[in-house]
Amino acid sequence: MKIWVDADACPVVIKEILFRATERTKIPLILVANRPVQIPRSPLVSFIRVSSGADVADDEIIKQMSAGDLVITADIPLAAQVIDNGGNALNPRGELYTTENIRERLGMRDFMDSLRASGVDTGGPPAMNKNDRQNFANGLDRFLTAHRQNPA
Repeated sequence: MKIWVDADACPVVIKEILFRATERTKIPLILVANRPVQIPRSPLVSFIRVSSGADVADDEIIKQMSAGDLVITADIPLAAQVIDNGGNALNPRGELYTTENIRERLGMRDFMDSLRASGVDTGGPPAMNKNDRQNFANGLDRFLTAHRQNPA
């Protein structure tokens, strides 16, 4: 298993949690972005820089990931593709996307997109707070613990 990060929009604090987790678990971590990302010097952490453009990082993750890998992303369409390819997706607020909840999330995303397209100001997600960071750390730990017990 590898952990992939859609790193263009991933908060620094979430990356720091991932850096510590990969050192603890020895699971390789790959960050993918279209701009430079600082990573620690570690044989377990790598970075792939892709060209600019819509979904270029997403496409690279989908191309390189394997079934069973974990992808960290807030991008719901990417999460849906990951799940369709047998992977796992966790958002930076700690929610594990599943086959049961991803379609609902896609529907809500599309609905919000249509509202924005018609001129409605829907605002954005709230800023990350301490609870969000803790929820992510707990969600990641639950996933990694379950994976160690059942490495299917």
